Amino acid sequence: MADKLPFKLNNPSVFKTQALINGEWVDSKSGKKFDVYDPGNGKVWAQAPDCTPDDTDAAVQAAHTAFQTFKKTNPKTRAQCLLKWDQLIRENRDDLAQIVTYETGKPLAESQGELDYALGFTWWFAGEAERVQGTVQTPSAPNRRVFTVKQPIGVAVALVPWNFPIAMILRKAGAALAAGCTMIVKPSPETPFSVLSLAYLAQEAGFAKGVFSVLPTSLDNTPALSESLCRHPLVKKVTFTGSTRVGKLVAKICSDGLKKCTLELGGNCPFLVFDDADLEQAATQLMALKWRHAGQACITANRIYVQKGVYDKFTEILSEKTKTLKIGHGAKEGTTLGPVTTDRSLDKAEAQVADAEKQGGKVVLGGKKLHGKEGYDGYFFEPTIITGAREGMLISREETFAPVMALFEFGEEEEAVRWANDTSMGLASYFFTKNVDRTWRLLENLEAGMIGMNTGNASAAESPFGGIKESGYGKESGKDVAIQEYMVTKTGTLTLSGHY
Repeated sequence: MADKLPFKLNNPSVFKTQALINGEWVDSKSGKKFDVYDPGNGKVWAQAPDCTPDDTDAAVQAAHTAFQTFKKTNPKTRAQCLLKWDQLIRENRDDLAQIVTYETGKPLAESQGELDYALGFTWWFAGEAERVQGTVQTPSAPNRRVFTVKQPIGVAVALVPWNFPIAMILRKAGAALAAGCTMIVKPSPETPFSVLSLAYLAQEAGFAKGVFSVLPTSLDNTPALSESLCRHPLVKKVTFTGSTRVGKLVAKICSDGLKKCTLELGGNCPFLVFDDADLEQAATQLMALKWRHAGQACITANRIYVQKGVYDKFTEILSEKTKTLKIGHGAKEGTTLGPVTTDRSLDKAEAQVADAEKQGGKVVLGGKKLHGKEGYDGYFFEPTIITGAREGMLISREETFAPVMALFEFGEEEEAVRWANDTSMGLASYFFTKNVDRTWRLLENLEAGMIGMNTGNASAAESPFGGIKESGYGKESGKDVAIQEYMVTKTGTLTLSGHY
């Protein structure tokens, strides 16, 4: 199959078109496959196995069997496997980046950047594997000692989206494997091959059969396969990244079996720029945050609040920078803004722009769908800047997930905070100011799990990642917290006798 790809691989072995169950590359039981499209031209470039609930039990049983050994594996051995996996991914970085670009549409430089970012997780969790510790306590009752030990929870299932297929997997699997859990991944229908490539390299790194499995599936079969994985009695942990609507469904399904969940859900993140901000710094950070992957990141800036005194100036700076973006296929040299990953995102972007204009917003840059025009066969949308935005517009209430940016004008700090917090979601918030007192107030008053202070995207392996409110619960990455999501605490109480 690798010889029929629209790009060349240095190591064709990394490209897999079958599911991985119990260490074996297999077709789905139905034998059916589904098409995977290149967002840059809208054409089918490969097919993946269409797994269904019929494939669930074999994968879970294998993962459970593997867990009986893997949970007792010395943490140093698990760490060594993670480091070997890390090394192999680094060696195949350029091939993996090519696959990601053709799956997601993001420019090749961004795909390479995702690999570099994602590798922080394998490196970090290799270290965390040996840092898991329990406690010893002398309680109030005489002649007693209380111990706690940490143990892996069991088979984990990861349900992941398409926007960062490498990073999402390594952040979740890094923690799970370091803890001693086995993992089954259901990748997004848009991005099965990058995840299958990671699975191949995990095998090469020495992880035993059944420790890491992948079940690709089509969009039509995604709900049924996901539910069957969540409901399987041998699955003890589910980690999901995606929309708040689907996250609530996952939580409800898992509640029937009281399964432990980590949910990283919708964003709608505010970005505040105050009169005393370094406007060049704020604009540069916003460019990277908002236009990366054509605005398709859960932590991207979704609502831009700019104080009245610098509103016009900031709009001008931002517009001039945005005009330098080069739109094109992600694999084309020089491209800095690729397509959105799915054609349905184009409709949402058009609807938000139309609604903003209807309510008095002014499109000062872009605003139109390019898909279908000459030279734009893929799912392209112009990078768009809307001024005069106001509360009540769709773009203020919905996560955009497209290259559309709306600027809201505010007067006082309290007003900006009230607007920023006026959402059911609370993943990330960003602000730019040089006032130290305001910095501390905003850190405490903004309702989000992650706060960027004169900083755009701050996500890193050493930093806890996760939201509050309807953006979910649980943390991924960071010291201690992420690996604990895959562990249980067991308490032992010992009564002593005799003299000591």
